[in-house]
Amino acid sequence: MAADKYQMDMCSGPLFSKIVRFAIPLMLSTALQLIFHAIDLIVIGHFASHEAMAAVGACGTLNVMIVNIFGGLSTGASVYAGRYFGAKNPRMLSRTIHTGMTFAIWGGVIAMLLGLPVVKPILTAMETPTEILPKSCLYSWICYTSLPFQLVFNIGSGIMRAVGDTKRPLYYLAAAGIVNVLLNLFFVIVCGMDVAGVALATAISHGIAAALLMRAMMNNERSTRFFWSKMHIDMGIMKDMLKIGVPAAIQSSLFTVSNLTIQSSINSFGSYAMAGSTTETGVESILHVCSVSFFHTSVAFVAQNRGAANYKRVIKSMYGCIACATVLCTIVGWAFYLGGPWIMAIFNPNPQVIDWAMQRAAVMFTTYMLLGIMESLNGTMRALGYAFSSMMITLFGACIFRVFWVWAVFPSYRSFFGLFISYPISWIMIISMNVIFLFFAFKKLKKELHKKAVSAKLQPAA
Repeated sequence: MAADKYQMDMCSGPLFSKIVRFAIPLMLSTALQLIFHAIDLIVIGHFASHEAMAAVGACGTLNVMIVNIFGGLSTGASVYAGRYFGAKNPRMLSRTIHTGMTFAIWGGVIAMLLGLPVVKPILTAMETPTEILPKSCLYSWICYTSLPFQLVFNIGSGIMRAVGDTKRPLYYLAAAGIVNVLLNLFFVIVCGMDVAGVALATAISHGIAAALLMRAMMNNERSTRFFWSKMHIDMGIMKDMLKIGVPAAIQSSLFTVSNLTIQSSINSFGSYAMAGSTTETGVESILHVCSVSFFHTSVAFVAQNRGAANYKRVIKSMYGCIACATVLCTIVGWAFYLGGPWIMAIFNPNPQVIDWAMQRAAVMFTTYMLLGIMESLNGTMRALGYAFSSMMITLFGACIFRVFWVWAVFPSYRSFFGLFISYPISWIMIISMNVIFLFFAFKKLKKELHKKAVSAKLQPAA
C-alpha cells in the first residue's frame, strides 16, 4: 500500500526517532490550541466588560466536556485506521475512513441540534448568575453551530494520526488560529460585539480548520482518500469504533467529576488559594501537552503494529513512548517548578497568589512524569482494544480514590500538600493496575498472533 510524504510506516525502521518526529507536531498542535484560547480571553479581557469575561468563563466546564467527548470518539477511528494501515488492508482502511467521517458529519449535526435547546437549562442548573446568563447562552449557542466542524476535525485528525500524519493538522490549526485572532480583534474592537464576536470568530476558525482537513483527505493517496460518493456507515466498523470511542469519551469526562470535588476543597482555603490554584492550572496545562501527546503517540504506534501482527514492535512501541514521556515530563516538570515563581508572576504578580500556586506546583510539577507514563499505558490499552478496562481502571483511580481521599484522608491533613498528593498517588495506582492488566493482555496477544501465524503457514498455496 503506497504512502504519501506525510504518512509514516511505524512498523519498521528506527523507532525512537519516529516517535519523536510524530510527537513533536502533536505537542505543537495542542500548545497552539492553548495559546489561541488564551488570546481569546486576553482580547475579551482587555476590550470588553468583566461581565463578558465571566460569561465566557461560565461555559468553561461545559465546553471542556464536549471537547473530551469528541476527543474520545476520535480515538476509536484512530485505532482502527491505524490497525488496517499497519495490516496493509486498503479496503478496510477506506471503509473505516468513510465510516468515521460520515459519522463525524452527521453526528456533529445531530449534536448541534440536540445541544442548542439544552444550553440554557444546563447553564441555569450550573447556577450561572442571572446577570451574565444571556451572554453565556449567546456564546454557547454560536459556538454550538460549529459542532459539526469540531467533530469533523477531531475524527479526521485522528485518522491522519493513525497513518502517521501529525504535520498537516498542525498547519491547519495554525492557519485557523491566526484567522481566529484576527477576527477576535475585528469583531470585538471594531464591531463592539464582545461575547458574540469571540464566539463567532471561534466558530469560523473551526470551520476553516475542518475545511482544510477535508480538502487534504480528498487529495490523499487512494487508500486513505475521502470520496463524497462513498459516504456511508459500515455498522460492523461503527460498532468497533464506538467500543473504543465511547469508553474513551467517558474516561476523559471522569476527570471532570473528580476535579469538581477537588475544587470544592480548594475553595475552602479562601480566595488567594483559589487564585493560586487557577494560576498553577494555567501553567500546568502546558505540561499536560507533553503527557497527552504521548497518549496519542502510543495509540498510533501500538495500533499500527497490532495491525501488522508485529508483537515485538508493539512492546517496543509502548516502552519507547513511556521512555520519551518520562524523560520529557521530568525535564519540563522540574524546569517549570524551579522557574515557577517567575512563570506564575506572568499570570498573577500577587505574592500570596504565587505562594499558593507554588504549593500546588511542588506536588504536581515534580511528579508529572507519572502522568506521562500513565497516558502512554492508557494509549496502549486503547490501541489493543481494551478501552472499557482502561475506563474502569481510571474510574477507580482518578474518581473513586480521589473522592475518598477528599472525604476520608484530607480532613486530617488540611493543606495543599495533603490535598494534591492524591494526584500522584492515584497516578501510581492507575499505572500499577494498567501494568498488571497489560501483562496478561500481552500474553493473550502473543498466543493469538502465534495461532494466526501457524494457521497462515498451513493454508494451501493459491
